[in-house]
Amino acid sequence: ELGWPESIPCLDRPPSPLEFYREWVSPNKPCIIRNAISHWPALKKWTSGYLREVVGSKIVSVAVTPHGYADAVFQDRFVMPEERQMRFMDFLDIVEKKVTSPNVFYVQKQCSNLTEDFPELVCDVQPDIPWMSEALGKKPDAVNFWLGESASVTSLHKDHYENLYCVISGEKYFLLHPPSDRPFIPYEFYQPATYQVSEDGSFEIVDEKSADKVPWIPLDPLNPNLEQYPEYAQAKPLQCTVKAGEMLYLPSLWFHHVQQSHGCIAVNYWYDMEYDLKYSYYQLLDHLTETVKLL
Repeated sequence: ELGWPESIPCLDRPPSPLEFYREWVSPNKPCIIRNAISHWPALKKWTSGYLREVVGSKIVSVAVTPHGYADAVFQDRFVMPEERQMRFMDFLDIVEKKVTSPNVFYVQKQCSNLTEDFPELVCDVQPDIPWMSEALGKKPDAVNFWLGESASVTSLHKDHYENLYCVISGEKYFLLHPPSDRPFIPYEFYQPATYQVSEDGSFEIVDEKSADKVPWIPLDPLNPNLEQYPEYAQAKPLQCTVKAGEMLYLPSLWFHHVQQSHGCIAVNYWYDMEYDLKYSYYQLLDHLTETVKLL
């Protein structure tokens, strides 16, 4: 069934593993889950003062861009952020506007950075979501920590993961497309490049010449260029706000564009998807979409 609701359903409690698998994972449907992380110490403890005390002096990896878009199409390139090593307390000074910078800073390294870079904070959350782990029969591949400025934007893309996105403070704003919208969403291949800071402090875009071209979505769903991409007018985006203490289940292969309130803190759990019949159907749809373009 390719019909989707006009809004994202909300559950008032975490489901049982069987219920979650039957009602949400198997049909590949998103939902917001309330009261699933209300017992986490992080909801009360993760203030700026606490983070400074526990993590402040540590050197962490921070994504820095001139305008807030990391891993996005810009000037006909797929441009990745500068990965700057800096003290976490210096990063917090920028987020709290104690120090001004013309650039945009975001802790968003997606390599299980919560467990790898911030092990001091793991005890304030959970290493996995037990009912999700039981439903899928596996532990998460990665647990990621997110903190950044409101100008930080995640461009439209999809992931091969079942994603549980938990907001600790602030709000996250998601624009979602189901996999069935693939025919209306443009993909192109782009030369990968990276932002690098020049001697005068400005950014330059440096090509990664030895790297293969990257397929990415050039369209901004908040301001789509329908003259260039008229098919997108047939797509039906869903939008939702995930508030502090709430969790979004974002199914695998759903397209998503993400914004946030300033200083929003979140943790997400990536569980590898099953490469089952749903994946085969998506691959078929993807290939048919590309084939039709050639006719």
